[in-house]
Amino acid sequence: MKNMPTAIEVVEGIKTGTISCEELVSKIYEQIEQSELNCFITLNKEGALEQAIEVDKNRAEGEYKRKKLLGVPIAIKDSISTKGIQTTCASKILTGYVPPYDATVVEALKREGAIILGKTNMDEFCMGTSTETSYYGATKNPYDLSRVPGGSSGGSAAAISAGEAVLALGSDTGGSIRCPASFCGITGLKSTYGLVSRHGLIAYANSLEQIGPMASNVTDTALLLEVLSAKDEHDCTQVKLNNNASTNYCCSWLNEAENVSDIFKGMKIGVPKEFIEGVSPEVGKAVWDAIHKFEEFGATYEEISMQSMKYALTSYYLIAMSEASSNLARFDGLRYGLRPDKDEDWHTTFSRIRGGGFGEEVKRRIILGTYALSAGYYGKYYLKALKVRTLIKDEFDDVFKKHDILAMPTMPFVAFKLGERIKDPLSLYLADVNTVPINLAGVPSISIPCGFSQGLPIGLQLVGKHFDEDKILRAAFGFERIFLKK
Repeated sequence: MKNMPTAIEVVEGIKTGTISCEELVSKIYEQIEQSELNCFITLNKEGALEQAIEVDKNRAEGEYKRKKLLGVPIAIKDSISTKGIQTTCASKILTGYVPPYDATVVEALKREGAIILGKTNMDEFCMGTSTETSYYGATKNPYDLSRVPGGSSGGSAAAISAGEAVLALGSDTGGSIRCPASFCGITGLKSTYGLVSRHGLIAYANSLEQIGPMASNVTDTALLLEVLSAKDEHDCTQVKLNNNASTNYCCSWLNEAENVSDIFKGMKIGVPKEFIEGVSPEVGKAVWDAIHKFEEFGATYEEISMQSMKYALTSYYLIAMSEASSNLARFDGLRYGLRPDKDEDWHTTFSRIRGGGFGEEVKRRIILGTYALSAGYYGKYYLKALKVRTLIKDEFDDVFKKHDILAMPTMPFVAFKLGERIKDPLSLYLADVNTVPINLAGVPSISIPCGFSQGLPIGLQLVGKHFDEDKILRAAFGFERIFLKK
């Protein structure tokens, strides 16, 4: 839908009566129904329109006027539990599974008045970089229908880029928010591990993944993060911060009249050469142009070296696949999801369900993870990967003693062709080289558009220290204002 309003514009328009929520939601569904992108697996059209009518009817009431996301249409990645709406993780094995509860982040969205449009397409169980491993077919890139949107949150990113949603939720295990944000020309943020509740996120790799916001601009991303970072007693991995400042991300930089130089003055930026080397020339140029823009408006930068990064990709995949082999053992079709027409003995039934229910990439990762955890190999592979992870985290901590943020490419290249890499898993794994170190360290990172090549977006990645989301959002907001004025 052309001229899609921002989330902040939607909220303001609904509260003042200049926007009809029902009309907005109806137009979005018209766009979705005409779309060739395959962004959604399951739609919530009836429920969303009913809620939109209710919003229009009650918009003037005090309780409604206090809601941060009143009437904002939002898409939810299909790995996040939604009560009463099918949740499949884009896998055959979970066909027909309807959760009896909402994820904590979905509860927070509903409290603030957001309207759930449906569940977006993704790589099966979040395992992929292209949204091509989905049982429900690949999603296409809105900039070029012959190319991938990135993954694993490709449906969410493409929906925002194409005007099929105002906001979206993704999850990021090794770049699954930032990769599609880069490929689709939107903004996506992976928060500090422990900031946003993971309760209700169907697990792939517990120690790495975080639910995060995706939007068309930085301000909407910050607003959504405020809502998502609500405290949750169900999630023992969520850090209980002592102050409320960390959950009020818009306050310090939302003033549109603020001089961009005030944002960047005195800011120290680190540029790790390990993240720049090996990227395509077009991506490298766009990122360096962005860094020089920061410098032009008052920041300083320094090229640095992070020696442990050469081990990050190997460490990440050993940890992620090992955790996946454990987490996905619960999917046996005996309690929910796929069931055969005829049950035989337990071993035969179990093997048939998992063999037919999981896709090739998921089975590959389960097998590799099981091998890494097996007797005689646990210490050689998995335990060693955990030790490398600690080294990587320590190196990030050291770098942030001297620098406010790090700047680097999100992805080493622009969106590639559908089918180009799916038959070569190693090339897909290598595509994550710039995103997985951030998940290993648990630090926050945001991807924002910084240029184009061949008519396709290029993403700039800004990384901060733990729980320093405000700083990277502020820097991203400043750059967005510079970039949009070009």
